[in-house]
Amino acid sequence: MTGSPSSWWSRRSLQVRITVLAAAITLGCLLGLAALAANKLDPLLTDSVDKELIAALGPATRAVSAGTPLTSADPVSVRVLDISGDPADGQARPKLSEHDVSQLKAGLPVQSDGSRWRGQVVSTPNGSQRLVVAGAGLVGFAAAVHYGGLWLVVVALVGALVAGLATWLVVRLALRPVARMRGLVRALPPGSRLPLPTSHDEMRALAEEFNALLERQEEVSQRLRRFTGDAAHELRSPVASIRVQAEVAVTNPDPELAQETLSDILEESERLSGLLDGLLALARSDAGEVPPAEPVEVVSEVRAAVRRLPPGTPDTRVSSAVAQAWASAAHQEVELVLDNLLRNACRYASGQIVVSVLASRSKVRVVVDDDGPGIAPEHRSKVFDRFYRVSDDRARSSGGTGLGLAMVAETVRRRGGQVRVGESPDGGARFEVTWRAGADR
Repeated sequence: MTGSPSSWWSRRSLQVRITVLAAAITLGCLLGLAALAANKLDPLLTDSVDKELIAALGPATRAVSAGTPLTSADPVSVRVLDISGDPADGQARPKLSEHDVSQLKAGLPVQSDGSRWRGQVVSTPNGSQRLVVAGAGLVGFAAAVHYGGLWLVVVALVGALVAGLATWLVVRLALRPVARMRGLVRALPPGSRLPLPTSHDEMRALAEEFNALLERQEEVSQRLRRFTGDAAHELRSPVASIRVQAEVAVTNPDPELAQETLSDILEESERLSGLLDGLLALARSDAGEVPPAEPVEVVSEVRAAVRRLPPGTPDTRVSSAVAQAWASAAHQEVELVLDNLLRNACRYASGQIVVSVLASRSKVRVVVDDDGPGIAPEHRSKVFDRFYRVSDDRARSSGGTGLGLAMVAETVRRRGGQVRVGESPDGGARFEVTWRAGADR
């Protein structure tokens, strides 16, 4: 099955495509020039004959006007006729019709019986009028035009062939560094980079971009391996705990111990479910599943998130300088961000949490402050990494999965926003989220 012409063309190499295009463009241009030259060849030859006739006609008219004999002007034939077209020089009548004679007297060129004529009326010394004509044969004129056009076409074809061969060689030489680079890429060991050419040209820029791509790919691979290992480690702990507690419940028929064990199993199951939900949310985010943005009123969302906090949480206060603040996001995204930030603050706050909403013409900010132990500066750049914990034992005891802040950062950043962590005025941690402002509904 041959396929469509476009499919066949797309399978050709770059060298072949450039060569064919260059040859086709050259052939088209040369054929166009050949056609133009062929159209101009007939008038060009005719003009050259007319110039010879006019050059011979000038001396002849002056001689007739002066009454002196005519001189030979080969290959141009000069004749003297009367006004009616009859010979006045004693020679045979030229093959000119009455219409031709009228045209010549008017100073117009005439083409008759394979010859071209031009004429001029002059007065002789005795006052009579004479028609002096000059003619030249056009033998081989049509053949010259015909074969001249054919030769122009042949020259166009040869020129296109030469241009195609030259393009083939030039492209082959130009692509030779690319072929060498391709060989280096095939043999490149893991963790290595392409050597940079000494010349500062396109090949060096290509090598630099490829090395940057390799670096990004290795970073992604390392993150994926680290994420996979951390996920397996995090899943192993609750699964192992559930298995051990279930074995205890099965081997020990004591109802009170069984009830206590089932409570522990339920708690570990909830922790495992939350961990799986976080992993699925991050997987959807990595896959690029982003719902369409819409204006979301942040002040009301903050108050709703505070109301969703379970009983026994530290005192939480909402502070807003504006009645409404609209952010460009999705409703479920704002809920996820606020719920995770507040749950994180509740785990470590000593007695108070303050949530502030600030708005400008272009941005909406939500600031969550707590009075807990805070986050040391050396940990602030990593708290948004997946499965990262400032204090592993403390985070596990508080029920954290290490994914909440990672989901917050990923959710906000894919909307073009920012997430930062710093120190609260109360001595604890401050988390600041910034969204782009959305239009009021």
